Amino acid sequence: MSLPPQLHKTVRAGLFCTLLLVASVGASVTPSTASVEVWYGPDDRPLEQLVQTYDRAKRYIFVAVYGLTSPLTVKALVGARKRGVDVRVLTDRQRLNDPKQKTALSALREAGIPIKINRHDALMHLKQVVIDDEVNTNGSMNQTTSGNRYNDERLDVIRDHATTVKAREKFLSLWKDQERFQDWK
Repeated sequence: MSLPPQLHKTVRAGLFCTLLLVASVGASVTPSTASVEVWYGPDDRPLEQLVQTYDRAKRYIFVAVYGLTSPLTVKALVGARKRGVDVRVLTDRQRLNDPKQKTALSALREAGIPIKINRHDALMHLKQVVIDDEVNTNGSMNQTTSGNRYNDERLDVIRDHATTVKAREKFLSLWKDQERFQDWK
């Protein structure tokens, strides 16, 4: 189809402007390097994979979780602390009625890991870990042997700096909130 000369010039100018816009937008958009892995329990043994992530931590591991009874978790977090990693745990006060939880937290505290519990029983539903501003996890899994081997669980592992920094900031805001959380001694 042939266009009249004056319309041809207008279309060409419009196409040129569109190309400039696309080029400038494309130049300002950085491609995402985020990745998400999804681990399902019991098939993927998510806790066994998570503790391998703990073993690679260099700066910090911040854990917010309702149930923490797994010897795998305790061993990995204590090992990280011995390597000089800043390890902190937020958990639920009511969950301390479970002897396994109390034993696990006592072992962490003896290793010098600070633990805070909420002042509002049974409202800690977070199951989040934040590691080195690069990895954060969330999902349904508590860090228990049942959560790893028997329960139907999901653990999402997000490798993205911006998302992980946001998760770290949320953890630290909870950590500093003295009205909602207190040191466990």
